[in-house]
Amino acid sequence: MIQITINGNPRSFDVEAMTVGALVEKLGLTGKRLAIERNGEIVPKSTFAQVALQSGDQLDRKTHV
Repeated sequence: MIQITINGNPRSFDVEAMTVGALVEKLGLTGKRLAIERNGEIVPKSTFAQVALQSGDQLDRKTHV
């Protein structure tokens, strides 16, 4: 199980491993213009599929209109 915080809200996912890209898909945000900050650092969109999430990660998500 992975436990992360998204925009200040704790979330748990019943998986052993998850990438930022998989999270974006799980949250229904695929194709949306957004920026994700992980533990204080921007995650480039081109690396979403490679960046693995760890329990305890703090994510901030900004959706652009």
